[in-house]
Order: sequence, then C-alpha cells, then structure tokens
Amino acid sequence: MKYLKQFMIILGITFIGEILKICLPLPIPASIYGMVLLFAGLMTGIIKLESVRETGKFLIEIMPIMFIPAGVGLISSWKTLSPIILPTCLITVVAVFTVMAAAGRISQFVIRKSEGGKHE
Repeated sequence: MKYLKQFMIILGITFIGEILKICLPLPIPASIYGMVLLFAGLMTGIIKLESVRETGKFLIEIMPIMFIPAGVGLISSWKTLSPIILPTCLITVVAVFTVMAAAGRISQFVIRKSEGGKHE
C-alpha cells in the first residue's frame, strides 16, 4: 500500500504537469513541468522525501526497460531511417560531446565557486 501511495503522489504531480502543458503556451514538455514541480515540492518540504523515495528508486531501476519499445520502434522503422543514419549518428555524437563539455565546464565553475566561498 505504501508503494501505491507513493506512486499516486508521483502520478498526481505528472498529471499537474500535463495540465500545465495544456494551459501554458510554452514549448516545454509536460514531463519537465512535472519534474520541476516535484523538485520544488521536495526542496520546499511540501513533499517529504520519504513520501516518494522507494517508488522513485524503483522507477529508476526499471528505467532501462522503458527504452525497449523505443528501440523496437527504431528497428521497425529501419527503411525510413536508413538514408539518414549517417547524419543522425554524426549529430548525435556531436550533441553528446557538446553536452558533456558544457556539463563539465558548469560543474567545474560551480565547484570553484563553492570552494572559493568556503575559504573566505
């Protein structure tokens, strides 16, 4: 019953994200709204971490299984994708390295700022 309650909390926040997606004219996916709402709720204490911890861990553990349908969809669309596979792979590789570099730089900046604040 505990897991059902935790899952219903997460599902409710996801539903609110879907409503925000419909109401707000911004090009932001509903899942992002939901994650921001959950994060804000956790940070403000409105939602206690214990209220969603176990179900959140479970959902993260089964996340790789959720990519199977997408992979099957790619395989079934091979005839459509094969002419553009090289540009798609190239764009994907460039995007991955760009995101890695940006995340690394931002992390270094944050670490330097936090270390600088400790020594002052």
